[in-house]
Amino acid sequence: MSNLAPLRRSTLVEDVYERVKALVMEHTLAPGERVNIDALARELEVSATPVREAMARLESDGLVRKRPLAGYTVSPLLSRQEFTDMFDMRVVLEGAAARWAATRASAEARAAISAEAETVAPLDSSDGRRSHAAFTAVDARFHDLIADTAANPLLRDSIHRLHAHLHIHRLYFPYAQTGTTGEEHRRISAAIAAGDPDGAEAAMRAHLDAARSRHLPAFD
Repeated sequence: MSNLAPLRRSTLVEDVYERVKALVMEHTLAPGERVNIDALARELEVSATPVREAMARLESDGLVRKRPLAGYTVSPLLSRQEFTDMFDMRVVLEGAAARWAATRASAEARAAISAEAETVAPLDSSDGRRSHAAFTAVDARFHDLIADTAANPLLRDSIHRLHAHLHIHRLYFPYAQTGTTGEEHRRISAAIAAGDPDGAEAAMRAHLDAARSRHLPAFD
């Protein structure tokens, strides 16, 4: 880590949280690596206090782990079975979220979901880590927006937490499939916009099953 720009002071803890989260997503802080809070604070040009607060949030997200007397380490890579289990949960939870979003979304929410479905992540084939992080962020925003629109706080929080784990699965990016992902997002958003709960749930389940298949080669 080097050449990090000074952070804005108005929203310091949030900025530190987002910056460190990005380092984890991009594997600049590698899975299993110990996080030196004092060194990170110096790099970000802040005191150790906002870094500790950010680390506590990242621990809640499942992105880092804290051990007595050992401090924080970046959470390890998901195993194949853990990855599969996570997607099993996503199919159940996000299928329900899409169904409820189709029946509960306001006109503004439907428009926002449709707009988000058209968002394309900037890709750089020369930098897999940044492309992986960018794609994951765009994908998570789309799914999180549907979870928000489902209007069930417990469901929303569960889905948001599962998405955090996507940042730490094995660093593999299926560049050839980004267009397919966009098509699947548009099918989901079209069903939600049409107020079609059966169609929205079916489209979401199909998308997640396909996404799982696209990423499983990372574990071969």
